[in-house]
Amino acid sequence: MKYIIRSIKYFFCLMVILSVLVFALVTLGYADANLETLFVNGYDSYWQIALLMAVFALIYPKLGFTSRQVILPGSFSETAPVVKRAMEGLGYILERQEGEDLYYKKSSAASKALKMWEDRISFTRTATGFSAEGLTRDLPRIMAAIEREAIR
Repeated sequence: MKYIIRSIKYFFCLMVILSVLVFALVTLGYADANLETLFVNGYDSYWQIALLMAVFALIYPKLGFTSRQVILPGSFSETAPVVKRAMEGLGYILERQEGEDLYYKKSSAASKALKMWEDRISFTRTATGFSAEGLTRDLPRIMAAIEREAIR
């Protein structure tokens, strides 16, 4: 279900970005304001563009989100504060805790908006530490911060 919601969200985001770009080109005089002559195939171009954006929107959540193992030996009471300090240092706040699973989200509204409100990082407790799940581009930075914090 999360995958479908992310795909729909990215589809609409891509369409908004494309619309803003086309609007800017028309406003600056680089493109014709007539919707029929704006693209080579006329009105057929609109459903072709929408189809292309739908394909991108279906692919991106598969590539944009991942999970990685965070190896932190010790009990939950020893490792949870390490994760908390590292996440707070990166601008995340604890959203909720379910048993030994931790869920963090960005504290800044601007950062949340830039990530299209897909800013949640979840830590699921495993035998060797945690399994972290979130944006692929954020996890290496988060894991490095946790490793630095664990050394202290």
